[in-house]
Amino acid sequence: MASAEATDGSALQEISRRRALTLDAARPQPVAARHAAGGRTARENIADLVDEDSFVEYGAFATAAQEQHRSVEELIERTPADGLVGGTARVNGLPCAVLSYDYLVMAGTQGMRGHHKTDRLLGLAERLGLPVVFFAEGGGGRPGDSDYPVVSALDVRSFAMWAKLSGVVPRIAVVAGRCFAGNAVIAGCSDFIVATSNSNLGMAGPAMIAGGGMGRFEPEEIGPIDVQTRNGVVDVAVRDEAEAVAVARKLLGYFQGHAAPAAAAGQERLRSVVPQREQVAYDVRPVVTTLADEGSVTFLREKFAPELVTALIHLEGRAVGVIANQTLHMAGAITSNAADKAARFLQLCDSFGLPVVSLVDTPGMMVGPEAEKTALVRHTSRLLVAGARLQVPLIGVVLRRGYGLGAQAMLGGSTHEPVLTLAWPSAHLGPMGLEGAVRLGMRKQLEAIADDAERERAVRQLTEVYREKAKALNAARVFEIDDVIDPADTRRIIAATLDAAAAGGRLAGSRRPIDTW
Repeated sequence: MASAEATDGSALQEISRRRALTLDAARPQPVAARHAAGGRTARENIADLVDEDSFVEYGAFATAAQEQHRSVEELIERTPADGLVGGTARVNGLPCAVLSYDYLVMAGTQGMRGHHKTDRLLGLAERLGLPVVFFAEGGGGRPGDSDYPVVSALDVRSFAMWAKLSGVVPRIAVVAGRCFAGNAVIAGCSDFIVATSNSNLGMAGPAMIAGGGMGRFEPEEIGPIDVQTRNGVVDVAVRDEAEAVAVARKLLGYFQGHAAPAAAAGQERLRSVVPQREQVAYDVRPVVTTLADEGSVTFLREKFAPELVTALIHLEGRAVGVIANQTLHMAGAITSNAADKAARFLQLCDSFGLPVVSLVDTPGMMVGPEAEKTALVRHTSRLLVAGARLQVPLIGVVLRRGYGLGAQAMLGGSTHEPVLTLAWPSAHLGPMGLEGAVRLGMRKQLEAIADDAERERAVRQLTEVYREKAKALNAARVFEIDDVIDPADTRRIIAATLDAAAAGGRLAGSRRPIDTW
């Protein structure tokens, strides 16, 4: 039998040389400039995200398709990986796909070979069921790749393949610095956008805007972080790339099965967190953090529709989605934006098998001529449709006020739609706000009282009578809700109910596509 020949040493040397040219150490000046600006390189972000020694890179030796006007050696040295670093890895001990545009290569623009790599990795993510983290910083499509005969480049499949993964695997986009055009679309199609304080996110950069005759703007004027958080584009705003990577890792953890159960805050504090008087606003977020395992909460889209809180948490190790009315804003009423925010969040939880806890304290749907200008009828109805289509368990907890269609929308359409509907002792439930119900239902009797002061006294007295009838215990007595509980028992009862609903295992998601909005 012939003996095997040893690998050619010169070939190994060439591979080693070429491999070294793909690394940050081969570009000391641009790396130093990046660091001086407070940023990190693509490879530094990936190394920080993934478990040690788990990254398997695809296409490291690819170069920009520009041999018609650059030498091969120049392309090897100056366009490593064609500006897209990507591969498979483990994050939190579980498999994941990771891609990152490299801003140090042609400003992170999208090259033709980079698109081919993207398509390859997205295909693998679908085939293997891998969640994806995509660092999206960059300037959009690259016009200089002359080696391919191109007229429009509209046949590129990367955007379609990325969009088709909606509901198939969780997709997280991380944005730092400038992210325009095609790169912004990658972010916009994702399930979550995590963006740094220096981010600019827009459908076109300065050159394209000017080319369209729409004026000249600095990059920093286009989609800055304060705009993109208030309008709901960005899910989580962070200081820098280090925090962005930590948040991306935490977000992945909600979709990677049970975490180790962690300690929780003392549940007795829930007995005093909600004011008894309905007119007194309070911050509902401490209710969320108290119910959750310590350190497990991620609030989403905080500056958009702040009257409605959305959060991902772990509760005794199980990943759970939370929606909650925030009475500090609009008294917790369901506005058009709040409905959109909640509906999209319910879709996300349902698609990936996360049960939902709804914390209800709302006067109902927002009303009035100004509110109707926001297409209120359609938008608020969207929340009802999303809730009614939930396949994952929904648990409702009425903290204080559960009034009208707004409360029904928070509960999937009815107090009997959730797998369990609870109320705290001070809660009241009714078809509308209690005083409004009195003024409407007793209108003729009240109009017969001539004296204004006497009429208002009658309203207050009748409201108190109605308040007694609307108590949660009365709703439970006629079995409109399942139970009235000590607030300190809420976490325990939710956990036990979710264990029963999941039969001790992991819940299956619907895998339906998730609206980008």
